[in-house]
Amino acid sequence: MRRYFAAVAAVIATLILSLPLHASFKEDVKQFVVASGVPSESLALLVIDLSDGKTIASHNESNPLIPASVTKCVTIASLLEKCGPDWRYHTDVWLTAPVRGGKVAGDMVVQGSGDPSLGASCEPQSPDIVVQIVEALKDKKVSEIEGRIILDSSIFPGPAVPPSWAAGDLRQSYGTGCHGINFRSNASGKASVSNPAGVLEAAIRNALANAGISLGGKSLKEGERHLLVRHASAPIDEIMRSCMMRSDNLFAEAMLRTYANHCERPATPEEGARLEMEYWKKHKLPMKGVELFDGSGLSRSDRLTAEFLAGVLKKMSSDVIYASFFPLAGQEGTLRKFMAGTPLDSYLAMKTGSMTGIQCYAGYMLDDDYAPTHVVVVMANNMKDRARLRSALQTLLLKIFSI
Repeated sequence: MRRYFAAVAAVIATLILSLPLHASFKEDVKQFVVASGVPSESLALLVIDLSDGKTIASHNESNPLIPASVTKCVTIASLLEKCGPDWRYHTDVWLTAPVRGGKVAGDMVVQGSGDPSLGASCEPQSPDIVVQIVEALKDKKVSEIEGRIILDSSIFPGPAVPPSWAAGDLRQSYGTGCHGINFRSNASGKASVSNPAGVLEAAIRNALANAGISLGGKSLKEGERHLLVRHASAPIDEIMRSCMMRSDNLFAEAMLRTYANHCERPATPEEGARLEMEYWKKHKLPMKGVELFDGSGLSRSDRLTAEFLAGVLKKMSSDVIYASFFPLAGQEGTLRKFMAGTPLDSYLAMKTGSMTGIQCYAGYMLDDDYAPTHVVVVMANNMKDRARLRSALQTLLLKIFSI
């Protein structure tokens, strides 16, 4: 599809460049506000030309609104800036005694790292930690562990969910808690699992039994630890891309806590959110009205402004890795149907945020090399007709970026 529109895009670019610099779209924005069906005060819009930083379309850009999942843009930008794209989660498995004669007179300890992708069926894949454990024990010819399996989730202090999340969401897989040990997306079908460490323990026990390795379950004094397995996740940029494409709340919450951990602070959502806002304030972004309570945007207490989001996107626009996380319009993830079959198909890359009464978009207009040329942010609250808003937005964006 993108190749089909390449020639059209070149013509469009030529025509745009021939127009007066930063042609006014005020009337088009007014028409968009009316056509959207969203109350004017509940709608925000900001389009910025990255070539010179000038605004070419705006509406209520300083109004704080509920952002829903576009919050993930901020969470991921913050952590990417802190740790870089190649950092990985490491989940270590220890034996608390040496192997002697095929026996371990101690425990097996699984030290959680907060890795949200551990055992998950979605991308990015990493080795099966249960298989790794059994293979490592076989390599050491272990036939018996006299102690227990101990799961250490202390890297992420409780509670597992932000206090501001709605109680009705907590039972659902998308509202599952974030723990120091996450396993298999902390979900069973569409239901949330409250004790993923227990699920991992059961899987290890079953695998040990099938491998003929006995587990005594004795309470033994811990001795010197011996590393059995160091499980590595995929690089964090792959986890971030998966999070953005699928809008995964667990991934985002883990990354918010991981950000706090990298700042050497308690890895709670409250501390992570506070540190994020402190980081962006240092970069002189407009913080008035900005309030963060989680990393995923599931909290309806979150408030972001279009100008704040645009500030984050503008700062990150030169990072090709960050820009690649955003789904392409008409092609990928939550944006698969948006702009499909139009000249902007594959030329917009945006994260969506959707809740009852809420629809938000944040991302970039791209050139033929997938490099950002403009920042685009749209936030709608108190919305009654999602299809109407999308249609009106498509019309506006085609006017701004097309003939």
